[in-house]
Amino acid sequence: MANSLPSIVGVLGGGRMGAGVAHAFLTSGAQVVVVEQNDEAAAAARERVLRDVAGSVERGKVSGTTAEYEAKLTVTTDQAAFAETGLVIEAVPEDFDLKVASLQSVERHLADDAYLATNTSSMSVDGLAEQLKRPQNFCGLHFFNPVPASKLVEVVIGNQTSDELKALTTQWTEAIGKTPVTVNDAPGFASSRLGLALGLEAIRMVEEGVASAEDIDNAMVLGYKHPIGPLALTDIVGIDVRLNIAEYLETKLGARFSPPQLMRDMVARGDLGRKSGKGFYDYND
Repeated sequence: MANSLPSIVGVLGGGRMGAGVAHAFLTSGAQVVVVEQNDEAAAAARERVLRDVAGSVERGKVSGTTAEYEAKLTVTTDQAAFAETGLVIEAVPEDFDLKVASLQSVERHLADDAYLATNTSSMSVDGLAEQLKRPQNFCGLHFFNPVPASKLVEVVIGNQTSDELKALTTQWTEAIGKTPVTVNDAPGFASSRLGLALGLEAIRMVEEGVASAEDIDNAMVLGYKHPIGPLALTDIVGIDVRLNIAEYLETKLGARFSPPQLMRDMVARGDLGRKSGKGFYDYND
C-alpha cells in the first residue's frame, strides 16, 4: 500500500496534530519533512514524532526500528525543504488569516504537480482555495486526535478540487491504514458539525443543572455505544478549540451553534480541558 503514497510528504506545523500526521505517513513508508517556525519548535516537533513512532514500534504496530524511521524524517525551519514533496499537509492553528498565509507560502515552494491539503476541522476549503494559485491541487484532509489511534480521515472536496486528487485521497488514506469519509465542502463538514452539536447540547445540560458531566457522558457511552462521552471528548479536543469552532459555525449556520455561557466562562478562566489540567473533569489527580 505504501507505493500509492508520494515518496516524500510534507507537514507544516509539528504540534500534536502535525506530529500525528507525520507519524502516519512516516510509518507507512514515506519520507516526511516537517517544517516548524523556529528551532525550539522544530526540536519539540522531532521529539513528538519520534515518541509516537517509538510507541508504535514497541507495541508491534509497525515493523522496523525507530532509528530506521528517524532516518526518513527531516525537521527544519526552512519551507524550501518542501520543494521535492508530492503532498504537503498544513496543520497550523485554526485561524483563517494564518492558514491563508501559510498555504500561500507553502504553495510557492511546491512543484506545479504537487498537492496541498489543509487539516482544518471546520474552515471552508473553498474559502482557502480561493486564495491559492492552484486550487485544483488543494483539498481538506481532516485528521482526528490522537492521529495514531484514530482510524478516520475526513476528506473535504472543494468545488475546484480535481477528480484526480479526489481519487488519490482515498488511496493515500487507505495506505496509511485509515478509512476515508468524503464530504463536499460545507461549514463544519460532517464530523465537526455533528460532533459539536452534541457537545454544545451536553454543555447546555450541565449549565442548566440537568445532570452531572459524568452522568451525561455515561448516558451516551452506555445508551448509544459512543466510545467516549461528549464532555470528555470536549476536554480532549480543548474547550477553547471547540469554542472557536462554535463561534465560526454560528456565523455560518445560525444560532443553533451559539456557544453556551458556561463554555465562554470556562475558557475565560483557563479551564480548557486535558491540556490545562481541568475542564469538565479534573486531570490533576
